Amino acid sequence: MTTDPLLRVVDLHAHHGAVRALDGVSLDVPARGVCAVLGANGAGKTTLLRTLSGLHAASSGQVLLDGEDLTRMPAERVITRGLAHVPEGGGVIVELTVEENLRLGALWRSSRRDKAAMDEVMDLFPPLAERRDRSASTLSGGERQMLAIGRALMARPRVLLLDEPSLGLAPLVTERILTLLRDLRDGTGLTVVIVEQNAAAALAVTDHAFVLGRGRVAVEGASADLLADDRTRHAYLGF
Repeated sequence: MTTDPLLRVVDLHAHHGAVRALDGVSLDVPARGVCAVLGANGAGKTTLLRTLSGLHAASSGQVLLDGEDLTRMPAERVITRGLAHVPEGGGVIVELTVEENLRLGALWRSSRRDKAAMDEVMDLFPPLAERRDRSASTLSGGERQMLAIGRALMARPRVLLLDEPSLGLAPLVTERILTLLRDLRDGTGLTVVIVEQNAAAALAVTDHAFVLGRGRVAVEGASADLLADDRTRHAYLGF
């Protein structure tokens, strides 16, 4: 995809017990890219993000961020290198307030920079600013997804990994959150990799897409091209 990627995945393999979940995945994501990872259930999408972020051990291969090898790093070190992961479901802690959840995303950073990051997240997500002192249990599904993304942004990542951000959300909320990804890229230079079951919505807001099948990259290309390719859509994307 690019000769000088910010995020490079090289021949990545990962297993769940005896089951091979990733079978030689290679992909390049450029700085400021907004990329989709698509495919059927069981194709390896979530395992890919978990392996990139250090939550799942790679069997072999490499994960390189700006040339630095992250492959064997634990998740708590990966995030300090600039790669943040929002898992499926967001992982919001409902017993904590909105602000307390956000502060968890910046535990390793200085308090002065935390305040600036907090202000930026509140500006980005006005519903969170209005509810900053409320328990996260009081938030709607869309607001919880905003909170999960905001918490990841508190770490000031260079690359944001998002797993199924539209899961369980109304179409209008989904559109708002997915559109935000391009706004983040344009406003901050953030690079985004999104796993999304709603392939049509993901292709509409991303620049490039990788389609996984049985743990391998089956198809890749510009999102607009894949969206217009009837054969690819019918064979791999189900629409």
